[in-house]
Amino acid sequence: MDKRVTIIDVARHAQVSTTAVSKVLRNAYGASPAMRAKVQQAIAELGYRPNAAARGLRGQTYTIGVMIPELRNLFFADIIDGITAQLGGTDYQVLIAPGCNGEKEEARVIDAMTDRSMDGLILIAPVSSKKRLTEVARATPTVVVGRHGSSPTYDSVTDDDVVGAALVVDHLADLGHRRIAHIEHHETDRVRLAEMPNAQRANGYREAMTRRGLSEFIDIASTSYTHEGGYVGAKQLLTRAERPTAVFAGADVVALGALEAIAEAGLSVPGDISVAGYDNSALASFGPISLTSVDQDGRQMGADAARLVIGRITDRERRTVQVKLSPTLAVRRTTARAAPHT
Repeated sequence: MDKRVTIIDVARHAQVSTTAVSKVLRNAYGASPAMRAKVQQAIAELGYRPNAAARGLRGQTYTIGVMIPELRNLFFADIIDGITAQLGGTDYQVLIAPGCNGEKEEARVIDAMTDRSMDGLILIAPVSSKKRLTEVARATPTVVVGRHGSSPTYDSVTDDDVVGAALVVDHLADLGHRRIAHIEHHETDRVRLAEMPNAQRANGYREAMTRRGLSEFIDIASTSYTHEGGYVGAKQLLTRAERPTAVFAGADVVALGALEAIAEAGLSVPGDISVAGYDNSALASFGPISLTSVDQDGRQMGADAARLVIGRITDRERRTVQVKLSPTLAVRRTTARAAPHT
């Protein structure tokens, strides 16, 4: 096995001091352009790679840990795109791990990132308790994405989920639909319920239905924000004595499951039932699917999260920031005017 190239080897090759090499690596003041060029040439010729653990001992590893709930939801990819684009041109690298939608697995991922001295954390839709998130943020600069509520220790980036749900209900009601049902994610923890986007969307649905004079038609299938959850939820709704003429799925991945169940039942979309999702993920705009969906601009959410986490790394004492984005509705072929008899 080849011996790992060290900072001493780089200094000798460039014929400079190890202090000079260190300054170049840290982009610190005091290294002239000529010095930087010599060191960077030596690094390239020797194939030197900084030791992340050693950098951590000196104060920074230039890594940002990103926890996502799962890998199958394409909306999270949009957030990652925004994060990496915002960090482009910096020394920071992004390391991603799934939290598997559970507190224990999420805790293992966050602990692993903390133990590896990552400079900052971006936690996407975490299910951990607020107490736990506060403890994490006290130890490591943290930004929470997709979870409502303020905190004195971490920044947050959210979408206005109540408004997003209203956009869907208003769109469907304007098309003449009255029996508009909703598939929500069942929340088991009542304490964190108010902070979760699924609860905000369900509340927004109820409020919008009431505002449009449709409260008697409120109908919710409580499953999960997964493909299977959408499938099961739609199956439940299709067994109603008066089945809905439109379904608002709380996430695009849920809508895909609903579309499958509706097709299995021999019904057409949007001829028999209109379907709308939430996230405007890549699959929503895919031609054969063409899903009407709420666009909460995942890339912008990711960019804002990256900007905030770098700001918090730079200044640990600054006041926390809460960013709330305004959603829009992308109307496509899965929604249409309700049939006259509905």
